[in-house]
Amino acid sequence: MTHPTADDVLRGVDLTGRTAIVTGGTSGIGLETATALARAGARVIAGARSVSGAVSGVEVRRLDLADLDQVREFAAGFDTVDILIANAGIMACPLTRVGPGWEAQFAVNHLGHFALVHHLWPALLRGRAARVVVVSSNAKPDAPIRWDDPHFTTGYDKWAAYGQSKAANALFAAQLDVLGQAAGVRASSTHPGAILTPLQRHLTREEMVAAGWIDATGRPADYFKTPAQGAATQVWAAITPEAAGRHCDDCAVTPFRPSPQDAARLWEMSASMTGVFCRT
Repeated sequence: MTHPTADDVLRGVDLTGRTAIVTGGTSGIGLETATALARAGARVIAGARSVSGAVSGVEVRRLDLADLDQVREFAAGFDTVDILIANAGIMACPLTRVGPGWEAQFAVNHLGHFALVHHLWPALLRGRAARVVVVSSNAKPDAPIRWDDPHFTTGYDKWAAYGQSKAANALFAAQLDVLGQAAGVRASSTHPGAILTPLQRHLTREEMVAAGWIDATGRPADYFKTPAQGAATQVWAAITPEAAGRHCDDCAVTPFRPSPQDAARLWEMSASMTGVFCRT
């Protein structure tokens, strides 16, 4: 099967005058997303933990989603935002504590983006039909949230923690769409597909061979996409009206619907943890 790239999706689309933010926009599918949006005419700002490397046509600003003070400072630099791609993430890392003792995958993949949307809310309201796209996964987007122990204070499992964070991404997008649509801000979650990128930095070659992702020579399995193909669905969701409020995969909406009750519960828990409330 041939998958479209982000450039394919944006062919003929003019984003001149639009401002787009892509978190994790200097590597992997984030880089492909950022540069494709820039080629379509958008002003693109990539948020990244390191600003040492230049990205053609893209402005890079420092953003560590594990540092909520830095999240607030990053967001303060925007008057208007039309597209926010919440793309940055970490996967299957060793147990790592950030901030007030938060488990790193839940903190970076979910809580940092939750706080970022809060701080960007006035700028999103000033955008033209602003769209927030939250990059989730097919790795258990319906995984249970550990309501009593989301930060794995006991019994850490790196894959359970990753699955929880990706489920949180889908739940967050669903509730954001419910709360934001009356103000003209819509949200979607996406599964980009299987792609070899720096996301796998915490995995050994042996683990990836055992999972069937690569063979002994390092060649990816046939179902893997290129980073440019992996960027296609999040770009598609950002410009496609019918993607609003839906979970998307392969440039199409899927039947998957996160639990509205869990989405509302996660919203309240996240607001309590971060001390911010997304104004709608």
